[in-house]
Amino acid sequence: MKIKRTSFCCLIIEDYFLHKILMFNILNNLFVPSYLLNDAPEPWQIGFQDGASPVQEGIFELYDIVFFYQIMIVFGVVWLISFIGIKFHHKNAPITHHISHGALLETVWTLAPVVVLIIIAFPSFKLLYLTDEVFTPSLTVKVVGHQWYWSYEYSDFVNEDGESLEFDSYMVPESDVEDGQLRLLDVDNSLVIPVDTNVRFVVTSTDVIHSFAVPSLGMKVDALPGRLNQTSTIAEREGTFYGQCSELCGVLHGYMPIRLEAVSPEKYLEWMNEMADE
Repeated sequence: MKIKRTSFCCLIIEDYFLHKILMFNILNNLFVPSYLLNDAPEPWQIGFQDGASPVQEGIFELYDIVFFYQIMIVFGVVWLISFIGIKFHHKNAPITHHISHGALLETVWTLAPVVVLIIIAFPSFKLLYLTDEVFTPSLTVKVVGHQWYWSYEYSDFVNEDGESLEFDSYMVPESDVEDGQLRLLDVDNSLVIPVDTNVRFVVTSTDVIHSFAVPSLGMKVDALPGRLNQTSTIAEREGTFYGQCSELCGVLHGYMPIRLEAVSPEKYLEWMNEMADE
C-alpha cells in the first residue's frame, strides 16, 4: 500500500509540474517578441544563444562539464570547511592546536586540482582543434573588416566577366529601422550561406583590428590588417544569426553588426543568381 500511495503522489507531482511547464510555454509564445526566435541577443542576457553548429554544441558540452566540476568543488570545499570548523573547534577538540601540519592532507589538496584540470584539458584540446582546423570546405567566403562596416566576397562564384560576387554590409540606421528589424543589428546586405555545408571564412582587415563573431555558430576570429585568418562552420539548421564586431576598433565600434542567414541549398542558389544579376 505504501508503494501505491507513493506512486500516486509522484504522479500528482509530475502532473502538476507538466501543467506549469505547459502554461509557461503558452505564455512564452504569447508575450515573448518574435525577434527572440532569430538567434539574436536578448536584453540583459547572461546565457548562451541557441547553438546552430557542431562547434557551438561542443562549447555547450564543455561549459556543462566545467560548471559541473565547479559546483562539486564549491560544495565540497564548503562542506569540508564547515565540518572541520565544527568538529575541531577548540571547545570540542582542545588538543588540535598542537597539530602543525598534515602531509597526507596537503598532498590531497595539491593533487586534486591537478586531476580536475587534466580532466577538463582533454575536451578543451579537442574543441580547440576543431575550431582551428578547416576540413575540406565546400564554400569559401572572404570577410573584410572596415571602419565601420563589413565586406563579403564569394570567390567560388565568378560571372561571365570573370568577377566574383562582392558587396558591402552596413548597419541599418536607427531612423530607417522598419517593423521586424532589430536596432543596431540589422544590415542592408546579409551574409548568406547554405545549411549542412562546410563553409570556410577567410578574415582580414583594411585598417585596424576587428573581430568577426557570430555566437550561435561558435565563430570568433580576429580580422588583422595584412594577415589572413580563417575559420569554418557548418550551419545545422536554417535561421538568421546575428553577431557584432568583438574587438574595440574605434568610435563606431558598436555599429558593425553581422547578419548571417542560413538557407537551403536551393534558396542559396536562387540568392546567388539574384545577386549576380544586380
